Amino acid sequence: MASQDSNNNDLAYADTLWKSADALRGQVDAAEYKHVVLGLLFLKYISDAFAARREGLMAELEADGITGVQMESLLESRDEYTAERVFWVPPEARWQNLQNQAIRPDIATLIDDAILAVERDNPNLKGKLPRDYARRSIAPEKLKGLIDLIANSDFKGDRAKARDSLGRVYEYFLGKFAQAEGKLGGEFFTPRCIVRLLVEMLEPYEGRVYDPCCGSAGMFVQSERFVEAHGGQTTDISIFGQESNPTTWRLAHMNLAIRGIEANLGSQPADTFLRHLHPDLKADYILANPPFNISDWSGKLLEKDVRWRYGTPPAGNANYAWIQHFIHHLAPPNGHGGGVAGFVMANGSLSSGSGGEGEIRQRIVEADLVDAIVALPAQLFLTTGIPACLWFLTRDKTGRNLKHGAPNRKEGRCGETLFIDARKLGTLQTRTLRVLTGGDGGETLLADGLGDPRPDSDIGRIVYAFRQWRGEPAPAWWDAAEHGDWTYRDISGFCKAETINGIRKHGFVLTPGRYVGAEEQEEDGEPFEEKYPRLLAELEACFVDGERLMGVVRERLKGVGNG
Repeated sequence: MASQDSNNNDLAYADTLWKSADALRGQVDAAEYKHVVLGLLFLKYISDAFAARREGLMAELEADGITGVQMESLLESRDEYTAERVFWVPPEARWQNLQNQAIRPDIATLIDDAILAVERDNPNLKGKLPRDYARRSIAPEKLKGLIDLIANSDFKGDRAKARDSLGRVYEYFLGKFAQAEGKLGGEFFTPRCIVRLLVEMLEPYEGRVYDPCCGSAGMFVQSERFVEAHGGQTTDISIFGQESNPTTWRLAHMNLAIRGIEANLGSQPADTFLRHLHPDLKADYILANPPFNISDWSGKLLEKDVRWRYGTPPAGNANYAWIQHFIHHLAPPNGHGGGVAGFVMANGSLSSGSGGEGEIRQRIVEADLVDAIVALPAQLFLTTGIPACLWFLTRDKTGRNLKHGAPNRKEGRCGETLFIDARKLGTLQTRTLRVLTGGDGGETLLADGLGDPRPDSDIGRIVYAFRQWRGEPAPAWWDAAEHGDWTYRDISGFCKAETINGIRKHGFVLTPGRYVGAEEQEEDGEPFEEKYPRLLAELEACFVDGERLMGVVRERLKGVGNG
């Protein structure tokens, strides 16, 4: 319960901080301002962590009888901090120094110099932090207001709690900036509930995790949280990624650094198609939200690329370039399973036949790579109104790549694909934004959003249907009396397991609605001989009311003509 309270307090503080910071924004676009705010939050966090370690070190030295010049020398010893995995913060970059000088007209330049000093003394951050505050021409008084506001953040407590607190604030800010930016926000942010759904279905317990269009690294953060929530060590997974937008690439590094997550995102931002930074990587898990339907992906320059094993994607749409890129990087079957991928894609990818996409899709299905397709509800994304879906691919359907094997399906699921129609799920959070329940505290079995999603949540319904179909054993907490038997079954209007031959009969179209059928309607118990006359009377009343309204409209129209 304490963890849940802490989570609520962090989000309440994040909301207050957001509203205050946004009021200071003035004429600076959200696309620019997010780097200003998030960069300062990062500086505050590493400075607080440094100060906390310094206080602890001082106590240790005093206990050993070390004082005076020797103590001061050790307190300024870089190794005493890096050995504890704390970033070394040089004097000019320490928060108190910046806050003391916040009134100066050149405060933006001082912030740039501070960030440069942090990068200089921490090689793993070199070139990965925003340091162009002076260029943004923000009024000094606005920067001072922001510095004073962020100064109220205290990340000096328990390191794990401080890191988690900042992580929640950081993630909250990313989401708010994505809302403020609208369509441009898609360059760096995937809704948390979508990321959670992908991670819960792929279950990345150990191995290599890859996202070739990683944005602000949300997939990696949630993958690490999954491992921790299920008793594993974050060192059990290795992270690889790539991002083409330079400022987003820096956001990803900050997002990972504040959580102590090590990742290989390449030495610089780069386009995945044209500058392939991990060409030989074979990943155990691929999670991604690539940009939909992009036409300027340089397809004509890549017509003979080795990644197009199932057909050359059309030059005017990158959807099947992304899909085949993911397949290319899936680890092959090795006796213990093979690579799996889960990614967001435009609904058009399920049925399009233009530019050879239909033939490519057919070959992918016939290769038995498609594990599941999930149709998503509308309004989940801040950045696009294009209907979206989730694809899940796998190299091995025997069940050997599952954490606990597949005791309920010893024969595996070869030759089958699961279709889930989740278009009716979700809850409107605002007039224009929908969320899937099951991704945050109160909707999971443990506080703070940890543990499995609740069975009655949106994410829970999807995830457990998928796990049951794959043949996974029931989780220890599953109560058959409360939740029903842990057995997969087709549910009309929601899920259907289909064979490759059944998909062939539908022309290799993968739209879930074609397979799951209509939702079964519960009988209301009213006898037909009573229901029919009642419905007929209601219909007659509607006809009468319609005639009345038509008369009113005619009278009004006459008045308009006479005027």
